[in-house]
Amino acid sequence: MPFHAHKFGGSSVASAKRIHNVASLLQASSSPRIAVVSAMQGVTDRLTALANAALATKPWRHDWTTLREHQLHAARELHADDAVQAWLERELQALHALLSAPSPQPEWFAQVQGFGEVWSSRMLQVALGGEASGWARLDARDVLVVHPGELGVGIDWVSSRHNLAAWRKAHCQPNVVITGFIARDDNGAITTLGRNGSDYSSAIFAVLFDADELTIWTDVDGVLSADPRLVPDAVCLETMSYAEACELAYFGAKVLHPQTMAPAMQAGLPIRIRNTLNPAAPGTLISETSEPAASPVKGLSLVPNMAVLELAGAGLIGVPGTAERMFAALHAEGVSVTMISQGSSEHSICCVVRADQAERGRAAVLAAFHVAIANGQVEGVRVTTGIAVLAAVGDGMVGTQGVSARLFAGLAQAGVNIRAIAQGASERNISVAISAADATRGLRAVHSAFWLSQQTLSVGIIGPGNVGRALLAQLAQSAAQRNGTGSGGFDLRLRAIANSRRMHVSHRALDPYDTDALLEDGEALDLDHFAAHVHAAHLPHAMIVDCSGSDAVAARYADWLTAGIHVVTPNKQAGSGSLDRWRAIRAATRHGGHFRYEATVGAGLPVIQTLRNQLDTGDELLEVEGVFSGTLAWLFNSFDGSTPFSRLVEQARALGYTEPDPRDDLSGTDVARKLVILAREAGRELSLEDVEVENLVPPELRDIPLGEFLTRLHELDAPLQARLDAAKSEGRSLRYLAQLDRSGNARVGLVAPEPGHASLHGRLSDNLIQFRTRRYAENPLVVQGPGAGPDVTAAGVFGDILAIAQAVGARR
Repeated sequence: MPFHAHKFGGSSVASAKRIHNVASLLQASSSPRIAVVSAMQGVTDRLTALANAALATKPWRHDWTTLREHQLHAARELHADDAVQAWLERELQALHALLSAPSPQPEWFAQVQGFGEVWSSRMLQVALGGEASGWARLDARDVLVVHPGELGVGIDWVSSRHNLAAWRKAHCQPNVVITGFIARDDNGAITTLGRNGSDYSSAIFAVLFDADELTIWTDVDGVLSADPRLVPDAVCLETMSYAEACELAYFGAKVLHPQTMAPAMQAGLPIRIRNTLNPAAPGTLISETSEPAASPVKGLSLVPNMAVLELAGAGLIGVPGTAERMFAALHAEGVSVTMISQGSSEHSICCVVRADQAERGRAAVLAAFHVAIANGQVEGVRVTTGIAVLAAVGDGMVGTQGVSARLFAGLAQAGVNIRAIAQGASERNISVAISAADATRGLRAVHSAFWLSQQTLSVGIIGPGNVGRALLAQLAQSAAQRNGTGSGGFDLRLRAIANSRRMHVSHRALDPYDTDALLEDGEALDLDHFAAHVHAAHLPHAMIVDCSGSDAVAARYADWLTAGIHVVTPNKQAGSGSLDRWRAIRAATRHGGHFRYEATVGAGLPVIQTLRNQLDTGDELLEVEGVFSGTLAWLFNSFDGSTPFSRLVEQARALGYTEPDPRDDLSGTDVARKLVILAREAGRELSLEDVEVENLVPPELRDIPLGEFLTRLHELDAPLQARLDAAKSEGRSLRYLAQLDRSGNARVGLVAPEPGHASLHGRLSDNLIQFRTRRYAENPLVVQGPGAGPDVTAAGVFGDILAIAQAVGARR
């Protein structure tokens, strides 16, 4: 039977308990097995620190004693016999002897660093029952021969195979525990394979043993689509190709070391990534090809702590060898280049390097081009720090149109600027350099843009009154429905709530049903802090929903939109207030923030959207007329003279149709605001002061206390009855209409429409808005339906929220 190779990292053998768990996993298989192990978690770092301290003649014995106790304690917990514990003590004393006689020779350092794998391999062999249970132990220094190279450590396959054949003749056990990380060079000197070299060791030995598959055991379920610490909803990938794994590994994916792939690719060896803490998970299979995925991008990786190094100047244009000189200078100084970008104009060339190498690189390039700089042919070398590289990787990107567009759109919608772009001819990788401050937000935005996770919007709601409370309930119901069906490509994450006095902000999603209690214990309202919290750097999109009627809150819209925060509101103050403020709000949307305000006119009716559709397709608004108030619609649909008008107002107030103070409805101001909003939407610079408003409340009743007004409601009856009688004498009825004519004259007030007018045929509380345009000049376009009430208004607000979610890339 062919061997099955396993590799266990430091976290998998971090303690005696973990080592027992590893032994159980290995014993569950019946095929011949090899197990390559790393040092116990943290041990290699401790050994390196001991070596550095000894070389620097700094104290190290206390740390050696601590490490000794750590290893002996683990051996005792594994119930190692006296012989094994004596062996371990000798190994620890050998370390002590080496540290007591430090040497600058690389072999000395490698010998000290390699003790960890020697010890952990012996402990795992003990846990497996030793040679008596069929488990031999192979010290890689007895077999593996390597040689240094410019591209890393190379393998002497001929010598290594010869050594392994000799070793296997001397060991008859079917299973083998092998030390990772360590080897010998061509001269027989002890060396290492470098950081994370145990992965490399596992692939090498899997090939040497002709294994059918290599399983690398880690502490995660497989290769994830992104770093789960930055993208909590990253998904585990079922399959990957070698090429995809190489790209992701190079760009910082921690599960797999890039060198591991080379031996596996040459031998066609499948690699599976699995979790020692969750062995039931199938993990990720890496092979020559991967299964097609719904998204062309398989995974995303983020490399922090980078810098952009740019060489620019007109003297570079058309000059052969410029790039060679620049990169030769960087190579001579040992500066590693992560990505390269150059425009076709050849005016500049830039590359991304590690931040800690940036100044060294800058000095090298300055020296290489010092003559050209002195002659003014080259402007100089500029370094920009605080850069991160975001890489999108996937075989599905090859030949697929629109991948770059989706990546760039996702970043743009999240307000992330791109400093440099690079893509190889294979089309398997697109890398962008972005500000480190935007890195997490950009990563999450692109992850969502490629449907690898839900599109997340950080949401803050101001004004949990009637409409706000209804909206919160609808948000909760929608979230429960999406979770129940597994549908919905977005996450509306409520992270802040505020009323006129207090606010509550949280880094965790708030329960919409708990907001009243949260506000009781909240802090004093600070709109700057509220907005800053909603606009979190680690979340791709931010939205503030203003369900208040506050003019002070509306005054913040322009600043929020300029910062890239989306704004949704049923608050009419912004759309009908100061014209200068309205212009500032519209101008601020150029910075990427979306502004939606459908519910300001028709609650849940698509009034603004209907008008917008006509205007955007080249139509021209001529006139607007209609019933803009559900309250006034109900009153005058009911007012036929059989019941006094004051009694109807009392009934409407009891039914909840009016505001607590009915004068807010009867004044006509609310209707006038809606008319101003529509006029401005059509490009007319109308202000509230330009609207002729008929106030149905007599002047003597407008400023008295509410209680007194309610007792004097009957004073409205006589004048309104007289108006009704006059209309009836002409065979007409009364309606409270808003009107904007072709000349721009605006009026709201009581009208006796001609028989057949659309307003005479609506339901009791319907809003009815009719648009006369060039296309609908004779037969107006009518939008009709319930236009008042918390639920329908909240539905209109929710519709705007969903429209923005879809605009930033959420799936329907």
